Amino acid sequence: MTSQTVPNTHAPQATSHLPTNPNLNDPRTSNYALWGGVLFSLVFTAIIYVAGQRLQAIPHLPDSGASWYYWRLVEPSLAARITAWGGYILHQVALWGLIYYAQTRVGKYTQGLHKVNIAALSVNVLFILLHFVQTHVWYGALAEDVSIFASQGSVILLLVWVLLMENKRRGLFFGKRMPIGASLIDAAKRYHGYVFSWAIVFTFWYHPMETTLSHLIGFFYMFLLMLQSSLFFTRIHVNKWWMLVQEITVGVHGAIVAYFQAGASGFWPMFAFGFAGIFVITQMHGLNLSRWVRALIFAVYIGSIAFIYSGRGFGKLDEVARIPLIEYLCVLVLALLIGGVVWVSRQVRARRSALSAT
Repeated sequence: MTSQTVPNTHAPQATSHLPTNPNLNDPRTSNYALWGGVLFSLVFTAIIYVAGQRLQAIPHLPDSGASWYYWRLVEPSLAARITAWGGYILHQVALWGLIYYAQTRVGKYTQGLHKVNIAALSVNVLFILLHFVQTHVWYGALAEDVSIFASQGSVILLLVWVLLMENKRRGLFFGKRMPIGASLIDAAKRYHGYVFSWAIVFTFWYHPMETTLSHLIGFFYMFLLMLQSSLFFTRIHVNKWWMLVQEITVGVHGAIVAYFQAGASGFWPMFAFGFAGIFVITQMHGLNLSRWVRALIFAVYIGSIAFIYSGRGFGKLDEVARIPLIEYLCVLVLALLIGGVVWVSRQVRARRSALSAT
């Protein structure tokens, strides 16, 4: 999962715009940032759990179905709304500004960290702390005013955008690329940092820092995504294994939450095998695995489905296909939308050129 245009990782990179501080060019700095960020994510998730026990006394309205978000205030105060929306807007604008700065002032990949990476990491840590305080003082989050489907949709958009953007590197269906023009992919890469930042920050401020399993896993996942989005223009940022972690964690999150909410008879296989199916169909083909390893993974995947559904009932086998079908259809829709924007922008530029020439 990337935040800026991804170059050929095997090509030599220019160093004219790299930081002058030699410590920042040391590849160990990005490794320290990565593992330090993962450790911070684990520790702060534990802090949310321990400190959040006091939030159980906050009253909520009765759950009214799948479209209802339970963790809302009965009567949200003006202060709750101002702090939630204010925190979100400041967080979002700060990160967009840093992304713009990196694109216009840095623009080159390095083994270590740029100073703007340190700034992005600091901004994310600051707003994580602020959201923690905001939850415990005012509780209300963006969920007071926005549908739960907006939060879920932002994450889906992020995942689908990655599938589209990585089409050239690993293909979409068993290593086969979709016939997508280079200009469309370039546009997706150029602007995906802003879109991903919106999806992450919006989802982060949508939820109060509650202690349920779904919240804890979800916040841990958000912390990892913030870490990834802070490491733009570093080699760690485009490391294929670290990128894969960002993609598959959502499946682990969905399956675990579904299992603990509804038990073994619930929809956990839809999430587990759905996202695992995307791994088998698309994601594992960007890891340079041998054909035999890929065949073994595919066999384990099919065997696991057969084992689970022999007891669950093969009449429910359509669950496995739901998430892959939705995501691949969304890739097509997203490609058409971005392609339409690219075409319109070309027409506008051509018309302006024609007018200026007359």
